[in-house]
Amino acid sequence: MTAAPVIAATTGLPIHGVYNARDASLVPFSFFDTTLEVASDASYPPDEWMQGTTMVGLDVDMMRAVATTLGFKFHENNVAFDGIIGGIRANDYQIGNSSFPDTKALETQANFVDYFRAGQAVYATTYSSATFEGLASLCGLEVGVVRGSAEQSVADVEVAKCPSSEALSVHAFANATQLDDAILAGRISEGFVDSQEAGYLVSKATGALKLVGQSIDVETYGIATAKTPAGEQLARAIRAALRTLENNGTYQAILTKWGASDGAMPLGLIALNGASF
Repeated sequence: MTAAPVIAATTGLPIHGVYNARDASLVPFSFFDTTLEVASDASYPPDEWMQGTTMVGLDVDMMRAVATTLGFKFHENNVAFDGIIGGIRANDYQIGNSSFPDTKALETQANFVDYFRAGQAVYATTYSSATFEGLASLCGLEVGVVRGSAEQSVADVEVAKCPSSEALSVHAFANATQLDDAILAGRISEGFVDSQEAGYLVSKATGALKLVGQSIDVETYGIATAKTPAGEQLARAIRAALRTLENNGTYQAILTKWGASDGAMPLGLIALNGASF
């Protein structure tokens, strides 16, 4: 049996979007009748990761919806994160779609279409009374992180700042699955992970987990294109497509599917090269 397609709730449109001739007219002529190569580091759920031989995730769905809106074909390439911008500059790839934080420094190397916001977030069991109003809120708790993550580095620094009467104990796990198991078993108080990962883990837990407080250290993510006239024009087309997808409900439906609604950008902030630092 074929699964029913996910539908954008506000409009009834399929989650992969629909063709928009006005937006498509912005795509550079040099990209007509060709397949655009998209580079993603597929190791970062829920944004992009591999299920067997298939790349899935929030960014993959968003790129599919953008491509449908603009009427172009694309091919996903699983590329190490630190090789994507260089590959775009060498014209091996036309688009980089891999949770890039848009910064002024990166904007000297590529164009970025801002489309999502993410930071660091805390989650716990549904019945937890824990609160989170900043890193000091972690003091006195048993907190789980994914080993090697930015959150582990931040939490390890916070250990020294907590008073001895409210010691923070940081437990590092190999992956989010092990972290979830420890929270649900009551071995630790909270999980501290990337905000969209927290949202995704909560959405999969069917009511057993909840987000606690607000995300911190929020960054803007961008879709990258080449720093060339054609690359800039392609970026303008992608920006138009994302705004159309937000207007017709598809953008929000994709974020909801992956538990990442908190990362939605207001329509006016879906911008080209909008880094503030």
